Amino acid sequence: MLAKVLSSAVLGIDAYIVEVEAHLTGAKLPKFITVGLPEGAVRESKERVTAAIRNSGYYFPNKHVTVNLAPADIRKEGSAFDLPIAVGILAAMGFVKNDYLEKLILLGELALDGTLRPIKGALPLAIAARREKIRGMILPVKNAQEAGIVNEVKVVGAETLSEVIQILNGEIVREAVQVDRAELFNSSRQYTLDFADVKSQEQVKRAIEVAAAGGHNVIMIGPPGSGKTMLSKRLPTILPDLVLDEALETTKIHSVAGLLSDKRGLIATRPFRSPHHSISDAGLIGGGTIPRPGEVSLAHNGVLFLDELPEFKKNVLELLRQPLESGEVTIARASMSLCYPARFMLMAAMNPCPCGYNTDPNNECSCTPQMIQRYMSRISGPLLDRIDIHIEVPAVPFTDLAEKEPGEPSETIKHRVQAARVVQLQRFSQQEQMFANSQMETQDLHKYCQLDRTSTELLKSAMEKLGLSARAYDRILKVSRTIADLENAVKIEPQHLSEAIQYRSLDRQMWLG
Repeated sequence: MLAKVLSSAVLGIDAYIVEVEAHLTGAKLPKFITVGLPEGAVRESKERVTAAIRNSGYYFPNKHVTVNLAPADIRKEGSAFDLPIAVGILAAMGFVKNDYLEKLILLGELALDGTLRPIKGALPLAIAARREKIRGMILPVKNAQEAGIVNEVKVVGAETLSEVIQILNGEIVREAVQVDRAELFNSSRQYTLDFADVKSQEQVKRAIEVAAAGGHNVIMIGPPGSGKTMLSKRLPTILPDLVLDEALETTKIHSVAGLLSDKRGLIATRPFRSPHHSISDAGLIGGGTIPRPGEVSLAHNGVLFLDELPEFKKNVLELLRQPLESGEVTIARASMSLCYPARFMLMAAMNPCPCGYNTDPNNECSCTPQMIQRYMSRISGPLLDRIDIHIEVPAVPFTDLAEKEPGEPSETIKHRVQAARVVQLQRFSQQEQMFANSQMETQDLHKYCQLDRTSTELLKSAMEKLGLSARAYDRILKVSRTIADLENAVKIEPQHLSEAIQYRSLDRQMWLG
């Protein structure tokens, strides 16, 4: 007795079709074997499946049960195979009609009483079904809204194993989930934070606007309580709105990681991730025994905020260099290599010294120059090379904190940022995978950041008198180009260069006494 059921599994952030084969043969000693490189939760599924079948009103066969998960050369992980394995066994026993088993994908974790529990990765699984022209899917009710975003696949939610059997046998009819993607997308685009809440700090807000307009990475240096975290959390509110394709890609990553709420089928706002400084390299970059996306991938199309940057382990920070450079993370294993997208804006924050009060006029600093230098040396030069803008964030005076007048709202700032991004999209329209000034290479700087004689002399003088490092040269040109774009200027003017030069405080080491 043999039955075949279609299922699916996630590899990286994409999915592939898995054929679940259940074969029953007579045997003196009953046995349940799962083959096809099952791992962890898949190997344990036989206990859940056995109990769920019996508690759903069916009897478990007193036979030798062999379940094969094909393709057999790819490791299978997760509990989503519970449902197709159970249905396959019941189909082999004759309890399920075979009319739809090879036209539908079945997914779901089984509780011991036969209840269906939600799974991870419903969206990429539905996208795989559409790609392979599969007719529809049956999966847990709590995953139906997420999978239903893929309108081309009929998605039906079920609550129990017995309900799934009844649907397959035509005994009951369940309507496919209908999701209005445009309405869901538009209704989910609201942010709860706003730059209007930020008092004072006009120079810092201007620098963050420049960073958002050009996609530049930022580091903020200031004493505790100066508003670094508050400002960082509001950066996504002034970035250009996500388009639907970006929202789907972002949602896929969060779905695979199991971070998607069943009430929120689509992520339509730019993500903001803020890991603690004690995070491991696998937690930040991704990987582990069972590879999963790290914080850099969860921040894809959004912002990665690293507070207290020097407190992060140095080896962890060094791993940021690849995603900052290429916009993706490659995790290699002996049997496979996975690639996760990781195109994000880095927003880092730090104190000017170990005690935090070196630049605070209201508090006395207790650190020696050697302590400050040792503190700063935890951030490597190659990492700083990838940060375009350095902002000094001063403490906010009480008079500004008590000001009742709100600041400039995020919507107004976003309007200017989007206008500058349109200019850049037109500029790089002939170049693949280039969307913002921060992505320019040396040859692009020669083409788009040409300086007249006055500007060249100004930059030369600044490099010499302020002691700017060589790595600051390209960064100043990129930021200058963005400032010019904000003013809709065709070429870089001296005032654009002057402002960009101000954003290189770490090169000048102004915090040292």
